[in-house]
Amino acid sequence: MSIQRHDTKARMSRAVIHNGVAYLCGQVAGPEARHGDITEQTQSMLARVEALLKEIGANRERLLTATIYLKDASDFAAMNAVWDAWVPEGHAPARTCVCAPMPADELKVEITVTVAVDA
Repeated sequence: MSIQRHDTKARMSRAVIHNGVAYLCGQVAGPEARHGDITEQTQSMLARVEALLKEIGANRERLLTATIYLKDASDFAAMNAVWDAWVPEGHAPARTCVCAPMPADELKVEITVTVAVDA
């Protein structure tokens, strides 16, 4: 089976599809929300995930896994409030949430997801 890479740069691809599964690169809040609170950053981050899913022909109902990285564990409840509203009922992926340093000081949250796509 072939491997499809989307928006490939020197360091990474935004998405890689193989055997009916798409692996998205880490998504963070867009520039408009990078200095916002955890709610704003989570909303922006998930909007970016959704846009990338649409670009590759997938959607939230086909999520397989999600790994969420939080800068501060005290943001867990607020992040979950946004997450719970975003995930379609009955379609929650397997999920992990960990605390980790962020690639930029202003960032509070990052996510990676895998999603089923039509091969």
